[in-house]
Amino acid sequence: MSALTRFPTLLVHGGAWAIPPEMAEDHERGVARALETGYRILTSGGSATDAVEAAVTILEDDPTFDAGRGSFLTSEGKVQLDALLMDGSTLRAGGVACVERLRNPIQAARLVLDKSPHVYFVAQGAENFAASHGMPLIDNSELVLDREKLRLEEAQSRLAQGLADTTFSGPEEPGVPSNRSSFEGWRDDKSPETAHPLTTAVSEAGPVSEVGPGFSPGIHSASSPDQRGASMAPSSDAVKQPQPFDSHDTVGAVALDQHGNLAAGTSTGGTLNKTPGRVGDSSLIGCGCYADNHSAAVSLTGWGEPIMKLVLGKWATDRVAQGVTPELAAQQAISYLFTRLGGHGGIILLGPDGQFGLAHNTPGMAWGIADNQGLRTGLII
Repeated sequence: MSALTRFPTLLVHGGAWAIPPEMAEDHERGVARALETGYRILTSGGSATDAVEAAVTILEDDPTFDAGRGSFLTSEGKVQLDALLMDGSTLRAGGVACVERLRNPIQAARLVLDKSPHVYFVAQGAENFAASHGMPLIDNSELVLDREKLRLEEAQSRLAQGLADTTFSGPEEPGVPSNRSSFEGWRDDKSPETAHPLTTAVSEAGPVSEVGPGFSPGIHSASSPDQRGASMAPSSDAVKQPQPFDSHDTVGAVALDQHGNLAAGTSTGGTLNKTPGRVGDSSLIGCGCYADNHSAAVSLTGWGEPIMKLVLGKWATDRVAQGVTPELAAQQAISYLFTRLGGHGGIILLGPDGQFGLAHNTPGMAWGIADNQGLRTGLII
């Protein structure tokens, strides 16, 4: 697609994990609201950065998602939020992490992007900076839901029993130890995801790294615009599997405006029962979020530690800069995440020509696309 025929495009995700059936409708409805809000800005001539900020704000305000109100709780029972916003035309970026008194961290990230010579603020410093520019500070209790208090209790009980966290991977696979951390050969030193014993292999998406015996990334992917079709249709099978857990995950958006500029934003409440002060991939440039007009815009979701180790967002956009289509680059990124570190997650990737790719290796991922062909949402690709 040439620059002369470029159309505004917005992609959003509401997290990649095993979405339980009782939350399926809320996920699609929330993603649709975010799409409508952000795409209205794009079709009115607004910037990609404005559209991404608006879309992510909608998702932060929706307690269905792990961002803003209703986020996961730390081990001490508080909400700590992280967010990043990046403008692909200038490479200006703004990030905040470990904020407890801001309702919309993506808006604080926008303030950092626009009004600070710095790129990143954390904790009280981030809150003070946002407040100095007019953002109201709230009590952390306004972000905490009773639903999340119960989830925290359950998670801490599972941890005490030595049970694995299957939030992102789905149910245990036959033949795989349920308490993988007790098997040194399977252990990832920074997360409950599995670092597989490595043997050389080639994935369907290309020879990106290595894979443990008996495992498959199980990548779901889709592309645009000329290769859309049945693969984009949501499958109810993905959300009707009974799951032994209940969770939710990071949100994000990427946009291309009519001026040819890209932007990306990611926001999260982090992982359930995390140690206070823990920062994941979402707000780190090049990890969970990145945008550059010369390559692509990306937002990731999933378990953050493996994504950080691979600097996966930048890895994917570099592939696009090298001539790989966003469709294939998205597949390769998720394949690399799994085969190198056993990670689970999802990605939305948008090129400067309007081509995009989506992929995930989790049981589901809430996604939405808005472009000249209309608005579409789904829970599996």
